[in-house]
Amino acid sequence: MSAALHVVLTTCGAADAEPLADALVRGRLAACVSVIPGIVSTYRWQGSVTREQEHLLLIKVAQPDLPALMAALPDLHPYDTPELVCLPAGHVGAPYLAWARAQTGAAPADPAVAVRAR
Repeated sequence: MSAALHVVLTTCGAADAEPLADALVRGRLAACVSVIPGIVSTYRWQGSVTREQEHLLLIKVAQPDLPALMAALPDLHPYDTPELVCLPAGHVGAPYLAWARAQTGAAPADPAVAVRAR
């Protein structure tokens, strides 16, 4: 059984974080994007160990819309090789799940729950 909601992780520079978050939400590719500033990423890139200040984006998306997000995100992302890590949510509150589905165009499983979620 696949999760009803996923959290996709990606990182980017400070100047790109909010525009990317806005593009994902406005494009209905994500229900919500939380931006966590001030992380430090250490990684190997082009043969050298690199350390960069970045922002972490937590992108919440309902299962039916995950393929569209994963297809679009590389084109919207400023990095040549963006981090795209998808984590299935083990448990999601029914009101939040209904809200998330409504934001990305997927039909809520229970219309009564969607009304309560507002």
